[in-house]
Amino acid sequence: MNTNFQEHRIDRGQGSIYVRDYSGTGPAYVLMHGFPDNLHIYDDLVPHLVAGGRRVVVFDFLGFGASDKPAGARYSFEQQLGDLHAVVESLGLGKIVPVGHDSSGPAAVNYAIEHPEHVDSICLLNAFYAESPTAKYPELIELFATTNLKALTQAILRSPEQFAWVLNFQRSKFQEHLTEDQKAYYSKFLGPIIDGNFRNQPSSGPAFAQMTSQLFEELAKNTKRINKMWALDIPVKLIWGETDPYLNYGIAKHLQSLLKRPSLHVLPAGHWLQIDIPEQVAAVMLGL
Repeated sequence: MNTNFQEHRIDRGQGSIYVRDYSGTGPAYVLMHGFPDNLHIYDDLVPHLVAGGRRVVVFDFLGFGASDKPAGARYSFEQQLGDLHAVVESLGLGKIVPVGHDSSGPAAVNYAIEHPEHVDSICLLNAFYAESPTAKYPELIELFATTNLKALTQAILRSPEQFAWVLNFQRSKFQEHLTEDQKAYYSKFLGPIIDGNFRNQPSSGPAFAQMTSQLFEELAKNTKRINKMWALDIPVKLIWGETDPYLNYGIAKHLQSLLKRPSLHVLPAGHWLQIDIPEQVAAVMLGL
């Protein structure tokens, strides 16, 4: 499979973001990551999309992965939306398919609301957007999202041992309903991506802490935009791993009810379905 890509760095004022661009045709899939990880969560999915002939762009939000992590930077959902727009503009992508996983759901949906001329359709993979009756957030995220616990969470971030313990607890919870093969691959592939995000210096800790602290505010803000989401007259594919204990099937059903042209695809996978079953996720995205 052709997995050659061009690398770009795009200036965002307070630092530059790292982008990989795989050549192909059609509206480019622009793949976005979530709170604790980076673009490498798509390493197994990208070859299948490229083999399908499509252009694929994947990038790290500012503060994550190979993007800059400048001291004192301010991170927000608004900034991530700006990162996406900067990628589209800098690469001259025209119409895209924003693909949101986990906490990049808001960037995918809000980009379509604010820049409809740039969006062909949307894919959401076990993501969130607005407040949802069945939503349950991972304990790690809930902890960091509870703003009156900031002194505690900052102390945890300053202690690699304590943070590692919390990460390991969360990892075991995410794996509870995976198959044995999926658990083994999770440990071998995803574990090092998340660990590296926080252990390598400069760390993604500040971006993670700032983003999670804004979670509930963002959900409330987007809940007020539900009419604008309903007004989107484009296809939205909801591609969901059915054993995700947190961003569960109920969230997918709720989102489906708020969209004009949704299609819901439930697959035998967990939260990181693009890692568990990349071939099946690609087939749904490509409409095979």
